[in-house]
Amino acid sequence: MDKSVTNFNVRLRTIKIRELIAGIIITAILAGISTLIFPEIYESDELFFIVFLLIGALLFAWALRGTRGLDQNIENIFEENTKKEIIYVFVINLLFAFLFTFLISYLDIIMGLGDPTWISMWDVDTVDIDSSVIILDAIGAIIFAPIMEELIFRGVLFNRLKIRTGIIPAMIISSFIFAIGHDFGGITSAFVFGICMCILYLKTDNILVPMSVHFINNVAATILELLGLDAIISQLPWLIPSSIIAVIGTVYLIKYIVKETGQLKKQYS
Repeated sequence: MDKSVTNFNVRLRTIKIRELIAGIIITAILAGISTLIFPEIYESDELFFIVFLLIGALLFAWALRGTRGLDQNIENIFEENTKKEIIYVFVINLLFAFLFTFLISYLDIIMGLGDPTWISMWDVDTVDIDSSVIILDAIGAIIFAPIMEELIFRGVLFNRLKIRTGIIPAMIISSFIFAIGHDFGGITSAFVFGICMCILYLKTDNILVPMSVHFINNVAATILELLGLDAIISQLPWLIPSSIIAVIGTVYLIKYIVKETGQLKKQYS
């Protein structure tokens, strides 16, 4: 990390992978110490997750202290073209993520037709979850996860890899590492989402742009999960029209990635 750099965006690009690893280790140590001081943190996985991410965010704030330009980054995300692209990328990624759920639903229906004893994937017992757990999960997913994941995977990992491997390999590697931290069913959609975040970051040189998409995405995912809307639209009669919309969104997503990566390759070749 080059502490002599005073521009926020440039200082972020100078943070090295080994410094990131050292920061993660320090964060883990401090989070562990916090559980000794406050046993409540140890007893709650959700609370520990928040504390861990909070410590990591504070370390990033320390690393980026004394820089200028963050206020300009904030202004940029409210520019008309940027706002439109943020919403567009969010929508097409959300539709792509739903496509896999819909495919599983079709398989579920087919299995049910062939086997009368088949238990539908949507036929599950509801479990009462403590409201405090829901709130902590939402705070971690909506507030801290978009900040830390974008700083780590795009701000540091992607930035350092593109110097050594080039833009496209850096997108693939950083997005793959980002994806494997997600649930098995969401690895593919997380990988594609990571690719899109790399594109947005590279186009704007503003980490707040992919953070904004990530934030909106996690808000939507949290709401859908809490209300059970994903289960509703994944069953008949909503399944067929929802699937058609998801396929259309996937086509636009593919076109977006192909077009933007092609332009970026020309720009940085």
